[in-house]
Amino acid sequence: MLDLHRLRTLREFALRGTVTEVADVLGYSPSAVSQQLAALEREAGVPLLRRSGRRLLLTPAGQELADAAGPVLGLVEEVQTRLRAGDDSPGGTVRLAVFQSAALALLPTALPMVARTAPRVRVEVTQSEPAQALEDTWSRDFDLVVAEEYPHHSAPHYDGLTRVTLIRDRIALATPSGSPTSLAEHRDSAWVMEPRGTASRHFAEQLCRVAGFEPDVRYETADLQAHLALVRAGLAVALIPGLMWPSAPDGIVRVELDDAMHRTVFAAFRDASATDASIRATLTALTSAAQQVAAA
Repeated sequence: MLDLHRLRTLREFALRGTVTEVADVLGYSPSAVSQQLAALEREAGVPLLRRSGRRLLLTPAGQELADAAGPVLGLVEEVQTRLRAGDDSPGGTVRLAVFQSAALALLPTALPMVARTAPRVRVEVTQSEPAQALEDTWSRDFDLVVAEEYPHHSAPHYDGLTRVTLIRDRIALATPSGSPTSLAEHRDSAWVMEPRGTASRHFAEQLCRVAGFEPDVRYETADLQAHLALVRAGLAVALIPGLMWPSAPDGIVRVELDDAMHRTVFAAFRDASATDASIRATLTALTSAAQQVAAA
C-alpha cells in the first residue's frame, strides 16, 4: 500500500523540481523529504528517482506515479469532504490566499461574518500574488484563493479548480487635484505602476500605448496604497481598481476612462472540496462582502 503523505511529497517534487523547494512547501526538513521519497520508492518496488550530476530527477515510473497521485489525492479529499458534510456545524481550518487590494476591501467584512455564521471555522490568511496563489491552491497549499484578471489578460487556468466571480472591479485614473482629467493628457506625467511581468502592469502600459504614448514609469511597487500616496503627493498618476477607491485619501481625483475597463476579482477552489462546509461558509462571506463593496 502506498502512503498518501509520501505520494503528495512525490507530487510536490514533480511540481517544484528540488527537494529544498518541497521542504519549504510542506514544512519539512530536506532530509525528511528525502527520507519520504526513499520510503515511497521502497513501497513502489521500482526506482522513482535518479541522479543526473547534482540534480535529482524522476524516472519514467516516478513521473507516472506523480501524475497518478493528483487524481488519487483529489479522490481522498472528496471522500473526506463528504464524510464531514454530515456535521451540524462546519469546522476546521480554511487556508485562504488573497492579494492586497482584495484583502483590504473584503476581509474586514468577510472574516467577522465567518466568525458569526461558522464559529468553529478557523481562517488562515496569506497574502499572495494571484498567479502563484492559483497554482498553490491547485497543488493543495491553499484551500481557497481570491485572485484577479485584467481585460485581455486571463489568469492561469488549472484543471480541477472551480472559479466563482466575486466582483467586476471598475478601473479609473487617479490624479492629483488640479491635474488634467484625461488619460491622453498625461503623456508627460510620471506614472506609478506594479512591477514588470504582472498582468496589471501590462494592462496599464497597453492602455497608455493605445492612447498614443509610452508612459514614464518612474515608480514601481506592488503596494497599491503606495500608489495612492504618490498620487496624493502630486508625484505620479496611476490606474487604480475600484476596491482601492473607498480607502483613497483626500486630494485624489477619480477620472473615469472613456471606455469602461474592469478587472474581475474571483475566488477559486478545488473541485474535490466543492461541498466542504467550511470552504462554502468562507466563500459565502467573501461573496457577501464583495456585494456590499459593489453596492457602496
